[in-house]
Amino acid sequence: MVSGNKKTPKLILVGAGPGDIELITIKATKALQSADVVLYDALANEELLTEYAPNAQHVFVGKRKGLHHVQQYYINKMIVRYARKHGTVVRLKGGDPFVFGRGFEEMDYAMKHGVETSYVPGISSAFAVAPLAGIPLSVRGVNAGITIVTATASDGSLTEELDWAVAGKGTVIILMGVSKLNEIAQLVSTHRGHSEVMAVISKGSQQDERKLFAPASSIYKESMVQGIETPAIIVVGKVVASALQLIKSQLAAAEIQ
Repeated sequence: MVSGNKKTPKLILVGAGPGDIELITIKATKALQSADVVLYDALANEELLTEYAPNAQHVFVGKRKGLHHVQQYYINKMIVRYARKHGTVVRLKGGDPFVFGRGFEEMDYAMKHGVETSYVPGISSAFAVAPLAGIPLSVRGVNAGITIVTATASDGSLTEELDWAVAGKGTVIILMGVSKLNEIAQLVSTHRGHSEVMAVISKGSQQDERKLFAPASSIYKESMVQGIETPAIIVVGKVVASALQLIKSQLAAAEIQ
């Protein structure tokens, strides 16, 4: 609703998907097209802005390591300020805003300050990146569960949920864990053995995607040699070895042909 020439303050929390600009929903593109201001983070592909919100004001609000708490405070305030001044604010976040994206905090803050809110889901890297790289999240007879965890707690230590997940037998998708890969690999070695094959997928779904398969005993060193960068996900579970075997078979078949 518009009163005079003043637009109603609105926040649309939008998931940008894992990186490939074609992996965004139609509803998300419509939200971007309606935006007066787009606040986007470091994991959102900037091509989405020029493609779907060329006339909106673009404001980068990516976070720096170690300063998330402070920066989130200012992002919350920016959402309300821009909404009151300009109207519709799209908060564009990589993946899905409600999967370790602090989306609920932003929506809650906006609502408490009189800003209308809505949410457009995004394709989370937790579900899409591994299959796009050839690793299924589940295989009949191989695993009966999938766990998605973030690697680090607010104090920088590994999360209890990670320890619990790795101690199990199912597939584990670890987000925001590259900086802790050495510790994670040691944890996997402890619970599942040194030979457990792990995968790290960097910049998943994008043209410069890189993937690394290696045993827990050597994956950290391999990642350093290959220069694996963030953003990346880590995959643990027998599905990784299954995928690696299939990839090797495909390569062997290609060589024969």
